[in-house]
Parts: sequence; C-alpha cells; structure tokens
Amino acid sequence: MKIVGDSEHFQQPYDNDDEYVSRTGQKVESEAAQKLGMRLVDLSKSQLARMELDEFLYDAILHSKNIKTKTEAYRRHLQYIGKLMRGFDPEPIEATLDKILNKNNNETAQVHIFEKMRERLLTLGDDEINALIELHPQLDRQKLRQLIRQANKELAKGPDSKSSRELFKYLRSEITE
Repeated sequence: MKIVGDSEHFQQPYDNDDEYVSRTGQKVESEAAQKLGMRLVDLSKSQLARMELDEFLYDAILHSKNIKTKTEAYRRHLQYIGKLMRGFDPEPIEATLDKILNKNNNETAQVHIFEKMRERLLTLGDDEINALIELHPQLDRQKLRQLIRQANKELAKGPDSKSSRELFKYLRSEITE
C-alpha cells in the first residue's frame, strides 16, 4: 500500500526528462527558426547557392522570391519555411550565413577604401603618388601618373571617366592586403 504523501506519487512525468521543453519554449524556438528563415529569404540567389541547404528548404526559399511581399500568402510561406527550419540545427546555418554576409561587408569596405585612394590620387597628385608608393613599392609610378593624367583630362570633359575606372582596377589588382 502506497502512502499518499509519497514523493514518487507526485512526481511529474517530465521531471526526469532533461530534454523537456515547455510550450513557451517551443514557441520561442519556432519564432527563432522563422527569423533565421527570413534572413535566408533576404539573401540573393548566388549567396543562397553557397549555403549548402537541404533541397526542400532551398526550394522553399527560392519559391518565396516569387511571392509578393506584404501578402497573406507570403506570411504563410515564411511560416512554412520556419517549420522546415525547426528540423535543422540552426548553429551551422547561422555561422555560414554570418560568414557570407561578413564577406560581402568586407568587400564593400575594400571598394570604399580603393575609391578614396583613387580620389586622393586624382586631387593631390604627386605627393599622394609618393606616399602610396612608399606603402606599396610594387606599384608602377609611371603607370600611376599616366592613369591619373588621363583621368583628370577625361573628368574635365564629363563626370564619367574610363581612365578613372582603369585607375581603380589597377589599384585593386596591385594592392592586396
């Protein structure tokens, strides 16, 4: 005969289960999966191709690009992607996503650096050429001067300059850090 005050009698079925997740916890995990899915939907097709995703998830994300945003169908489709995301470990997906997005940010920052370098060369001339060659001795002084002279002549005629673009390409190809 069991005593009513026995602790085994009042033990809940999930007390010994370490992987028990409350309903609120499940909702939080579901929303996190859906937000990660939304981040994937925001990627371009070329970025998405580098993600190494499951075939069904990849197809669902590509399909979302054909649905008009701010519609009920789009919202439901995002929920579907969130449902698919729940079956995958989010950590490797997030790591790959961060890596892809950070790479794009680094490329953008490098483009801005080379644009500023080009503008300084076009405005300051020989002083800037000397300073740049001290930092990067692999650059050809004569080629730099020639590109700068042509770019300044073309920029005097109009805002778009072929030589200015060539100067940018030359700097980008020769200076690798």
